[in-house]
Amino acid sequence: MKRRAFIALIGGAAAWPLAARAQQPDLMRRIGVLMNTAADEPEAQARLTAFMQGLQELGWAVGRNLRVDYRWSPVPGGFARLQKDAAELVALRPEVILAGVGATIPALQRATRTIPVVMAQGIDPVGNSYVESLARPGGNTTGFIQFEYSLAGKWMELLKEVAPGVTRVGVLREPAAAAIGQWAMIQAVAQPLGAELKPIDARDADELERSITAFARAPNGGLIVAVSAAALTHRDLIITLAARYRLPTVYAYRVFVTYGGLMTYSPDIPSQYRRAAGYVDRILKGESPADLPVQAPTKYELVINLSEGARHRPAPDSARPRRRGD
Repeated sequence: MKRRAFIALIGGAAAWPLAARAQQPDLMRRIGVLMNTAADEPEAQARLTAFMQGLQELGWAVGRNLRVDYRWSPVPGGFARLQKDAAELVALRPEVILAGVGATIPALQRATRTIPVVMAQGIDPVGNSYVESLARPGGNTTGFIQFEYSLAGKWMELLKEVAPGVTRVGVLREPAAAAIGQWAMIQAVAQPLGAELKPIDARDADELERSITAFARAPNGGLIVAVSAAALTHRDLIITLAARYRLPTVYAYRVFVTYGGLMTYSPDIPSQYRRAAGYVDRILKGESPADLPVQAPTKYELVINLSEGARHRPAPDSARPRRRGD
């Protein structure tokens, strides 16, 4: 074989792998999402939309280089249902799992200690033993804190500011560790303000209606709806009862005001999910969750519904909620 022909042959052979790689589709990566709400919950859908938009901005596209497996575990199913869904998701062997609000994090930690978990709405992750520290999580879980407990005290202050005559405050909560921290902060602020607190279980709709009805029989009452997945599940009922009994109410989630509630002061939750997409991206690219610090919210909103008659529908253009970012 002539030397010139041999060199051309070698050069062509070297180019074959490059051409073949250029024609191959992107490597398909797999992630999971566990949500402690129903699939048709509008707020949950808004959060996941922000998450997927964040991934898209980082170059991930479902069907091209990414597959997403979802498990929706509504609150009425209880922790047993949630743990079953977590185990099913882990069995699919995703490379990263996004954990939504509620008990999704402990359910996933029982199911796996190796697959990375990114929490979008973690509550007291050190106190709940989800991570070793905020700066160095140390295990397979990292992500973002939904709020700091001091925020719960702000709800009490705002309630008294908007309704100075309130002396009795019903606090809707779930009987969980997070509720204890929120209750403690609300109580610390309520005492100097001369307000008496009444815990109201938010898990069961019938019990919720009976409790709020009984609470409303005495005058000068108001409500605080604390952070909980159950509160989102019973959103329409809570808004209806607060309106029926004319109870001024401060909510932990903006969606309550969108659908007719009075007021909320809370982090911008969808932005938490967009930030969580950044951590999922970094883990897919090789970083360890043990080395990614747990981060606090960076944006808070005060939203007040100016439409007194609004109940189950978004406020009209003439009465849009006001927002103030801190």
